[in-house]
Amino acid sequence: MVASTTPTNLRNNEGIANYNKFWQANSTNDSKVDMDNRLDQYTTVVNSYYDGATDLYEYGWGTNFHFARYYPGEAFYQAIARHEHFLAHKMSLRRGMRVLDVGCGVGGPAREIARFSEVNIVGVNNNAYQVDRANRYTAKANLENQVEFAKGDFMNLVSQFGENSFDAVYAIEATCHAPSWEGVYKQIFDVLKPGSVFGVYEWCMTDAYDANNPEHRRVAHGIELGDGIPEMRTIAQARAALKHVGFEIEVDEDLADKGDKVEWYYPLEGDIRKVQTFWDIFTCWRMTRLGKFTTQTGVSILEKLGLVPKGTYDMGESLKVAADALVAGGQQKLFTPMMLFVARKPSK
Repeated sequence: MVASTTPTNLRNNEGIANYNKFWQANSTNDSKVDMDNRLDQYTTVVNSYYDGATDLYEYGWGTNFHFARYYPGEAFYQAIARHEHFLAHKMSLRRGMRVLDVGCGVGGPAREIARFSEVNIVGVNNNAYQVDRANRYTAKANLENQVEFAKGDFMNLVSQFGENSFDAVYAIEATCHAPSWEGVYKQIFDVLKPGSVFGVYEWCMTDAYDANNPEHRRVAHGIELGDGIPEMRTIAQARAALKHVGFEIEVDEDLADKGDKVEWYYPLEGDIRKVQTFWDIFTCWRMTRLGKFTTQTGVSILEKLGLVPKGTYDMGESLKVAADALVAGGQQKLFTPMMLFVARKPSK
C-alpha cells in the first residue's frame, strides 16, 4: 500500500480513530440504541469511514467502488466498466444530458459513464477527501469540462441544486449510507425534472433475510460495521420507499440472482483458482490470507511512521470483517449489492 499524497487535513483523523465505537463488536450486543445513534450521526459515521477506507479501497479495488457481474473469462476492470455501462443503458442516458451522481466516491463511475454516454455529470459527495481525489483524477483524465464534483449532503440535494434541475440521477452502491431511503429518494425525486429517471444499484438484504435469525443478523452487522452503513435494509423496504416518494418503478431486478457461473463476490474470496484473467491475480491475491496479512502489516508500519492517520489499521480490520460478511451474504443469498431499480418521476 502507498500512502496518499492528498492533504491529510481534509480528513477527520479523530473520526477515523473512533469509527468502530459506533458499533458493538458482537452483533448480539448491538442494540437499537446503537443503531439509532448511527442513524442520528450518519454524516460522522460515513465520513469517518471513507476518511479511513478510501486509500484502502483504491489499493485493493481501484477508483470504482462497487461490485459487478462477471462473465467467464472476463477481466475484473472490464466487468466493472460494463456494470456502469449497463446502468447508463437501462436509464437511456443520451448526449448532452445533465446527470447527477449521488455518492460519487472518487469519481470512477462518473468518468466512465461520461465517456460512454457523452453526458455531463455532477458528482455529489459529503466527504472532502474523496471530492479532492475525484477532482485530481478528473483533471488527469482531461474531463473537467464534462464531469464536476461538489461537496454536499445527499439528504439536502434540493437546497444545493434546486428542484427540477437534472435530466437524470443515478447512485451506485451509495444510498445505503443514508439514514432513511425515503429521505434520500425524496431529495432525488425533487431534483429530477418531470418525466426523468433515477437509476440505482442498491445494497439490500434479500427476501431470504430474517432479522430474528442470529446468523442472518451477524451477516448484516458485519456488512454494516465493515462498510460504514448505519442500518442494512431489505429489498422490500427500498421498493416501498421509491413508491412512497412518488416514483414509478420501471425496472426492478436483483442482478446478483441471475444464476451467474462466476459470482459477484469471487474477488473477495481470496481463491486464486477462480481468477478469470492473468492480470487479475494480484487483485484477488490481496484477499488471500497472505495478501491481507501483507497489506495490514504495511498499513501498521505506515501508521507508526505517521504516514497514514491513526486508526487506518483498525479500519483495515473492519474491511476484513466486511469481506467475510459480504461473501457469507452472497453465498447464503441474504444480501445483494446490485438490486437494480430504474424509477421515473411522473411527467405531471
